[in-house]
Amino acid sequence: MAGQLDLFVPGVVYLDVIFTGLRELPEPGTEVWAAGMGSCPGGVANLAVAASRLGLHTGLGTALSSDAYGEFCHRVLSRQEGIDLSASRRVDDWHSPVTVSLAYDRDRSMITHGHPLPTDEDGLVNGLPAARSAAVSLAGTGTGWVHRARAEGTLVFADVGWDETDQWSCDVLSALEDCHAFLPNAVEAMRYTRTDSPQQALDKLSGLVPVVVVTNGHDGALAIDSGTGEVATAPGVPVEALDPTGAGDVFTAGFITGTLGGWPLADRVAFANLVASLSVQHFGGSLSAPGWGDIADWWQAVRQTAARHHSESTEAELARRYAFLDDVIPPGRRNAVHRATATIARLSDAQAVDV
Repeated sequence: MAGQLDLFVPGVVYLDVIFTGLRELPEPGTEVWAAGMGSCPGGVANLAVAASRLGLHTGLGTALSSDAYGEFCHRVLSRQEGIDLSASRRVDDWHSPVTVSLAYDRDRSMITHGHPLPTDEDGLVNGLPAARSAAVSLAGTGTGWVHRARAEGTLVFADVGWDETDQWSCDVLSALEDCHAFLPNAVEAMRYTRTDSPQQALDKLSGLVPVVVVTNGHDGALAIDSGTGEVATAPGVPVEALDPTGAGDVFTAGFITGTLGGWPLADRVAFANLVASLSVQHFGGSLSAPGWGDIADWWQAVRQTAARHHSESTEAELARRYAFLDDVIPPGRRNAVHRATATIARLSDAQAVDV
């Protein structure tokens, strides 16, 4: 592994197959046609790809099967997206986990097939590489490495999945004592804290971890940094949503990017909202994540539109809120990002663009 990583992401990579443009979900015994379809690496690849597209040197700790699905994911992640797979391993005689996602009415339904991997308390970390930051799912395959990561100076960003047992045991949150930040969605935050609002949940969680961000879908996000005393609330960015798959991971990638860049909390949350919103305009989970070219295009369009409207318009408010982008968007020429294609047989093409 060449040099220190900006972000290390351990966990399971799935092959995601996404169907979009559905007029309705299929009833038992019926068939519906989808207007769009895409294939891409999913699972923890959503976060890794989003971070890499924002310029972070990102490594994955995962297992990839030697079957056709695993080979496709390996090729996309390493050759197309520039993810460091030095801490990952290839596995024979194991079927790649597959998720089929049906994107419908700004939400999605999913069907997943997979087989468990033999793991220890470290899950799929497979050795802890030197990294400025790392991401952990508290309901994932292993969190035994988190304490070591903190001891080595790594900032650990945690999330948590849906509790299928409906117990919402606070024991799941025990690893937060070694984490820098916790980024649950509003429902998860309220369930674990037994509170009735995202704000109440935020206040309660702030005693467990230095930085807490509670995401709330179209309503944006709210955050607190108990170390600096900063408090931030950022509304969502209005876009036409196509597929929300992976938006939470893109949000986390944006927030980590701002944290490593030393940005104020309000700018970190606003930026995370922006990149997550841009991602839902495309189908394809990990490959829907925006690159800096997409962000620059959005910012240019907002400024031009704001100049034609009065100072109280939505566009003018966006221009004021995102003025910090002038200081963080990298200058020069950059490559357009790849989007999900309707086959796992080959990679999509993209050309460099000037921004």
